[in-house]
Amino acid sequence: MDWELARRTATRLMQPGPDATPQEARELVTRLRSDAAVAEGHVREITGLGKGLPLLPADVVDRPAWAAAAVHGMSALTADAQLPAVSRAARALTARTAGLQVGGVVAYLGGRVLGQYDPFGGPGGDGRLLLVAPNVHAAQRALDVPATDFGLWVCLHEATHRLQFTAVPWLRSYFAAEVARFLTITQSNDRIVLLDRLPEVLRAVRSTGGDSLAIVELLQGPEQRAVLDRLLALTTLLEGHADHVMDAAGPGVVPSVATIRSRFTTRRRGTGIVDRVLRAVLGVEAKVRQYAVGSAFTRHVVLAAGMDGFNRVWESPETLPTRAELADPGAWLRRIHG
Repeated sequence: MDWELARRTATRLMQPGPDATPQEARELVTRLRSDAAVAEGHVREITGLGKGLPLLPADVVDRPAWAAAAVHGMSALTADAQLPAVSRAARALTARTAGLQVGGVVAYLGGRVLGQYDPFGGPGGDGRLLLVAPNVHAAQRALDVPATDFGLWVCLHEATHRLQFTAVPWLRSYFAAEVARFLTITQSNDRIVLLDRLPEVLRAVRSTGGDSLAIVELLQGPEQRAVLDRLLALTTLLEGHADHVMDAAGPGVVPSVATIRSRFTTRRRGTGIVDRVLRAVLGVEAKVRQYAVGSAFTRHVVLAAGMDGFNRVWESPETLPTRAELADPGAWLRRIHG
């Protein structure tokens, strides 16, 4: 992968941010930095995670800075993958092609991402919480919700992600190892597998409306599929848990939380046909489904066993829910709580 080309491509294709006066921009940056610290305090209280950990600042960035950080994070996350040996010429071609593709995807997402916790970002690679100021500003105006409430609500989600990785010592290395394992696994009969499964792939395209995740899953061998299932289960849990926490904070913390959630959920579905097609191709629709499934799992377990009972998911990789258990929280409760 030509990561530098990916960064340059994303920066070149990135749409400019919304109009804002210098005063509005300064006020937003100051408020988001404060919101990040306040939000993490609420998240610690709600989840019981992070006791004794230092309260770290957030980085408020523009779109190009987020793109550069995202590319760097992907590079760090995939660095341990062992890929098949190819010729120098082939490597140069594929690295450039992949760099252009990733740059285009990052440019598209760069106009939509509100915030992100990168477990592998920052100067020492120890993690970095990013808040994308122009996107927060644009989304708040589009949703027509109070700016003070919306920024804090966004920070609740990202602060939850940071605590997931900083308060659970094994999570960062487990995630990186699973990604590397998935990328390293190769099949000598990839082309044969693709030809054998072509009818299934065509049926999946028709039945799912081009769901990219469903198609990717069909093209995996048994070993790859097992790793992919674990990765999808983990990311679904992380996203759903963060979504649950940002709403569990309640009106006492974010007075307009119900209005924000309602309007934001509608926004997540996309608007025009071009946007919806791009979201499906890039896997954004699959990401949106992860929020719903993971949030429902978290809500069910917290109601049944309390937050302390839910927090058993963080004990070890063995206590994480499987994909099947995410859809059937009772099965996870029976396995872990008896």
